[in-house]
Amino acid sequence: MAGWILVVAAAAGLAGCGVTAETSIPSVTNSTAPTHQNSACRLGASADVVRSDARLAGDSALPEPASGYRLGLQPVTARNFMVVSAHPLATQAGCEVLTAGGSAADAAVAVQAMLGLVEPQSSGLGGGAFVLHYDAATRAVQTYDGRETAPAAATPNDLRWVSDTDRSPPQPNPRASGRSIGTPGAVRVLEQLHADHGRLPWSGLFEAGAARAGQGFRIGGRLASAIAAARADLLRDPDAAAYFLHPDGSARALGSVLRNPAYADTLRAIAQQGADAFYRGPIAEDIVAEIGRTQAGPAAPGPLTPGATTLADLAAYRAMRRKPVCTDYRVYRVCGMGPPSSGGIAVAQVLGVLATFDLGALPPSGVDGDGGRPDVRAVHLVTEAQRLAFADRNRYVADTDFVPLPGAGVSALLDPAYLQLRARLIRPNASLGVAPAGQIPGATAMGASAHEGRGTSHVAIVDAAGNAVSMTTTIEGSLGAYRLVRGFLLNNELTDFSPLPANAEGPIANRLAPLKRPRSSMAPTLVFRRAADGSIGELRMVTGSPGGAAIIPYVTKTLVAVLDWGLDAQQSAALANFGAFNTAITVLGGEHPGFDARDGGAHEPLVTGLQARGHRVVVNAQPSGVATILRVPAEGGWRWQAGVDPRREGLALGD
Repeated sequence: MAGWILVVAAAAGLAGCGVTAETSIPSVTNSTAPTHQNSACRLGASADVVRSDARLAGDSALPEPASGYRLGLQPVTARNFMVVSAHPLATQAGCEVLTAGGSAADAAVAVQAMLGLVEPQSSGLGGGAFVLHYDAATRAVQTYDGRETAPAAATPNDLRWVSDTDRSPPQPNPRASGRSIGTPGAVRVLEQLHADHGRLPWSGLFEAGAARAGQGFRIGGRLASAIAAARADLLRDPDAAAYFLHPDGSARALGSVLRNPAYADTLRAIAQQGADAFYRGPIAEDIVAEIGRTQAGPAAPGPLTPGATTLADLAAYRAMRRKPVCTDYRVYRVCGMGPPSSGGIAVAQVLGVLATFDLGALPPSGVDGDGGRPDVRAVHLVTEAQRLAFADRNRYVADTDFVPLPGAGVSALLDPAYLQLRARLIRPNASLGVAPAGQIPGATAMGASAHEGRGTSHVAIVDAAGNAVSMTTTIEGSLGAYRLVRGFLLNNELTDFSPLPANAEGPIANRLAPLKRPRSSMAPTLVFRRAADGSIGELRMVTGSPGGAAIIPYVTKTLVAVLDWGLDAQQSAALANFGAFNTAITVLGGEHPGFDARDGGAHEPLVTGLQARGHRVVVNAQPSGVATILRVPAEGGWRWQAGVDPRREGLALGD
């Protein structure tokens, strides 16, 4: 998508962007919205003006297009509970659950049910999720793995070619073929989360999404852009084409109303019968039939390479409770998601390397509501630490049920002495460019792979009891595999595997295998004040972001902004994005209003300062979607404070 765009967003469903240049759409009332009596959860009709700059291209490596930058956002505060998500209607659904006395786990179910309707390009029932849960009564952190799995009949070269005898690529391409579709995990992981921590009946948590699906919602800017960009791909599936496109094949536009009665029926079946309604019976049969389809629809005819998923694969799927990855940083205890996500380990490694430097002495200058201007020395240190973390991630991290981590596992990669050695590789005035992977005792020869797609959403929730959920949820690339089944899209998560099972250096940890879960970079994160005995103390921060591999830079930027520089929830989300993925390139988010993005940043001091240190700098628009809740001191005690990423359509609501 060339250029990026803006709109005036009506919170009642016309959130976001998608109108070129300086065009604006006046605030409107969504006549299809149900009536909500609770003022804390009322959306109103406030408008957010989004800065437009048609000269700046979005990041071509990110399938979800950039969509602008909303100006003037302020942190939201609440006394007892808070919910932040990527779409106003999803936030409202979670807020209503919390108002009714529901737990953070209950609200997460309602939010995901709504996101699958209003933000189908990013997440949904046909995808997966990673969840961190904090129990305030026991001070226990539990992580939940709802990552998709490869079918039992998968073979190592499924993403490379049709078969060992037909070495042409899967048709029409690996992503749009049935080979890309993993067994979905989102519904099962939500059921497990609710069974452990739910307070309200499961059956009532889907009704807001079901009602909205039947009544309709207005297409927001990000969804409109996704539909327009994927029109040719959607034509291959008659159901997807009928839903997202007009009969003449043109894309349904910003502001038009979409109704999805099939999705409403699916939600109500899950509400009444539990997750088994999804993994067994008619819904499962339709999923398997779609994955196995061999011919595209009449509007775009051609062969489709089928996947190998069976009804047995769906029936056997299980969400997994995993041990959190927790590490110390300054006076804090930071907890994240372990394998098959690389996010928790990579974020912890970045923080462990940065702990050897005094980042507090390098805050942004001119701090304002948008975070101010990052210091070039700080950006250099953070991006070099990211290079080191990605070097280890690319070589060592995958689904540890299949490929164990080297040495002592997570503890070896997070050992403070090891990370101090890694930190010594950072030079103050010269970039590493491409960093080497660390030498871990006991590690065998492995090939490195950075392969990963992008397309995700993040949710942050705190309930009135102080319990918290940080959930990153995905269907992989924008609009997944472009396949619609009973109102929801199927993922293309298996393209997160390395298409090559090995290279000249050895076998690749993240190679495809039967029932294996592809590596992810999702990094839902919880931060605590560290207690005197080293255990977790009070909850201080709930955060995360979408963005594929870019999640790791987005989250580390946000953590440093809060924990080292003292920025508030909104400033830290709004702060300019910067990151590196262990290539010679350092990426800066030129959509930020404080950046001079002209001529590739040639006139921007941050760009020239990095170039003087040997960085190859690329300036483009980044579609991060940081959602953060902080516990902050206030008169008479503490309050929750939330911030949403101005680059997306998110909203925070609390009591």
